[in-house]
Amino acid sequence: MDLPIFTEVPELDFYLKNGLLFGMYEGKPHACIRENPDANMLNALSHLKGEFPVLQLDEESYTKLKNRFLETRTEEGIGEVEGFETPEEIENFLQNEDLLDSENSAPIIRYVNSLFVQAVKRHATDIHIETFEREGDVRFRIDGVLNKVATLKKGAIESIINRIKVISNLDISETRIPQDGRTKVTIAGSGVDVRVSVLPTYYGEKVVMRLLMKGESIPSLHNLGFSVEVYRKLKSLLKHSYGMILITGPTGSGKSTTLHSFLKEIDHEQNNIVTIENPVEYNAPGINQIQVNEKVNLTFSEALRSILRQDPDVIMVGEMRDAETAKIATQAAMTGHLLLSTLHTNSAVAAIPRLLDMGIDPFLVRSTLIGVMAQRLVRKLCPYCKVKYTPDENDIEYFYLPEEAEIYAPKGCEKCGYTGYRGRRAIGEIILVDEGFGSKIKYGADEQSLRRYLLEETDFRPMFEELRLMVISGETSIPEAIRIGVKGL
Repeated sequence: MDLPIFTEVPELDFYLKNGLLFGMYEGKPHACIRENPDANMLNALSHLKGEFPVLQLDEESYTKLKNRFLETRTEEGIGEVEGFETPEEIENFLQNEDLLDSENSAPIIRYVNSLFVQAVKRHATDIHIETFEREGDVRFRIDGVLNKVATLKKGAIESIINRIKVISNLDISETRIPQDGRTKVTIAGSGVDVRVSVLPTYYGEKVVMRLLMKGESIPSLHNLGFSVEVYRKLKSLLKHSYGMILITGPTGSGKSTTLHSFLKEIDHEQNNIVTIENPVEYNAPGINQIQVNEKVNLTFSEALRSILRQDPDVIMVGEMRDAETAKIATQAAMTGHLLLSTLHTNSAVAAIPRLLDMGIDPFLVRSTLIGVMAQRLVRKLCPYCKVKYTPDENDIEYFYLPEEAEIYAPKGCEKCGYTGYRGRRAIGEIILVDEGFGSKIKYGADEQSLRRYLLEETDFRPMFEELRLMVISGETSIPEAIRIGVKGL
C-alpha cells in the first residue's frame, strides 16, 4: 500500500471502528490507519472498497489521535452510570489493561476508568467518593480545593467502591474496618500510582484515592513559583554538605514536592541519597527510597538508624513526627550528613520551639540547623475570566492595600473549569541560620524574640508579605489569600 505517512495528528471530528479512525478531514470523510497496520485493520480497510480516502499516520501520531478520541469518549459519561454489575463480574476484568482501551467494558468499570482519566486530565491530586443516606458524591481535589464532579445513587456508589477495592487488592466483603491499598492504572501509555484509603462511615464507606506523581514530573526549584529572593536563598542551602534543612507547613502545602525538587538539584552520581517516606509519593530515579512499614517495626527512627550504616551523603526524612526520630536526625546532621525533613508548624520561626519541645538540646539545634522554610500553595486567578473587584475597608486595612491597586476576583469560565482559578504558586518565608540567630537559639530565646530579631536585624521577609504582593499584583484574590490563613505582621 503506497500511501503518504503523516507525522502530525490531523484535526478530526472522528469515531473509532475496527481499529480504523473515521472522521472529517479538510471537509471530506477519511479513514486513518497506522504506519504498520495489522491484519484486522487491513481486513477492515478492504471492506471499505475505496469508499473513503485513507490517511496513514506514523505510530506516535496514530496513538495520539486514538487516545484523544478515547479521552473524548470517557468525558461523555462522567456524571452518570448506565447500570450495575456483580462483584464476580468485576473480578473477571483484566486489571492490567490500559484504561483508555476499555471502550467496551461494563458500565461501572467504564465509570471508574473515566474518573481516573478525568482526574489526571484536570490535574487533580485526590479523588473522594462519599456515601450518604440515599446518594453519594464524587469529588476531585484540584489546586487544593474539593470540586464536586457528580452525585450518584447509593447503589452506584457502592458498586464503584467495590470496583476500586478489587483493583486495589482489598477485601470487598469487609465494610466494618478501615482498609488501605495501592493500585497502578495506565492512561494513554503512562502509569499512575494510586494510594487508596477506605473508611467506614455511618451510611457506608468513603474512599479517598491519592494520585501519586512520577519522578520525572517533579518540578525544578525554579519552577515551583517561589519569589526570586526565596529561590536565591534555597539555592544557597545547596552549597552545604552537612547540616539540617527543614520545610514546614500544614498538610497539602507542598512540602514533599519542595524536598524532592531540592534532591533533584543534588548530584546523584557523586552522592548516596536515601529517603524515608510514608508513603513514597514520588518514584525518583537515582535515589534510594524506603517506605515506612509499622507492621514490621520499620518506623522512621528504625529506618534512620539503619541508613546511617549505609554510608549516606544526603538523607531525607519525610516527617519528624516524634522525639526519637528528631534526636537521631539531629545527630546525623551533626556527624557530616545533609539532612532534609519536614515539620508541621505554621511559620518558619515556629520550627525552633517545636524542636526544643521534642527534647533537642538548644546547643544541638544551633549547631545543626542551617535553614528553615515555611510554605503555602496559593491558587492563581484564571487570567481569562478574572474581574476587577472593589475591596471593603476591612480588606484594605488588613492587607495594607494602596489606593491605586487594582484588585481582582474570580468569575469562572470553561478554561478554568468554572472555578475562577487556574494553577497554584508556592510562596514561602525562609530563615538562613547565621551567627546572631544561632546565638539566640543557643540561649533559649522564645518565638516572639526570634521573630523580632529576624524582622529588625535581617532581610527576612514574612510569608504574609508574599501573599499581599500576590493580591496587589492581581495574581490571586482576597478570599483565596484569607483561605490560606497566613497571619499578618
